[in-house]
Amino acid sequence: MSAPKAIISDFGGVLTSPLLESFAAVQDQTGIPFDEVGRAMAAIAERNGGVNPLFQLEKGEMSEVDFLDLISDELEGKLGHRPEMHRFSEVYFEALQPNEPMIDLMHELRDSGLRMAMLTNNVREWEPRWRSMLPVDEIFELVVDSAFVGMRKPEPGIYELTLERLAGPSAGECLFIDDIAINCEAAEELGIRTVHYRDPEQAIGEIREAVSGAGSD
Repeated sequence: MSAPKAIISDFGGVLTSPLLESFAAVQDQTGIPFDEVGRAMAAIAERNGGVNPLFQLEKGEMSEVDFLDLISDELEGKLGHRPEMHRFSEVYFEALQPNEPMIDLMHELRDSGLRMAMLTNNVREWEPRWRSMLPVDEIFELVVDSAFVGMRKPEPGIYELTLERLAGPSAGECLFIDDIAINCEAAEELGIRTVHYRDPEQAIGEIREAVSGAGSD
């Protein structure tokens, strides 16, 4: 298989430490088990025609403040007190660390002449925080952020938009890296080659193999 012409990388969990570590930090700080938060979001979604508030947040349809208020309202009845969630993003990002081996690889791939894009499900208010963690604009010529385009992975449209904005490489000439399997599966449905990130050693090996033209995940 020929080498890709473009790399499309996720942000959280690929270019950072595992997101579960940050969620665990929030759980420790607030004392609210994250399975309770998950049940709260499911209950809200059930009343809202199946629309998950997290998806609304990530698509820029809801502010972070409104999202946290909605979750707090739901949890208050179950916990018997109103949870303190106003420091959610602060605690989350304090626990999130740059994944230096992957960032170094992205630099290397850019320097080798590959087109570089980032495709992230994120929160509008979080943009200054995550951009400050790594030299985004030094590495990536294109950033597609769900909160600013009104779509999120694994919706096909956000991959199609990324390809359109890259304006050159076809789907089959792109290599997409993400830590969530369903996001990789959605990309593959559109003909995009993928590496499902599990850990730095595995992912870097598979990316190097793909870039050499030997194959891909």
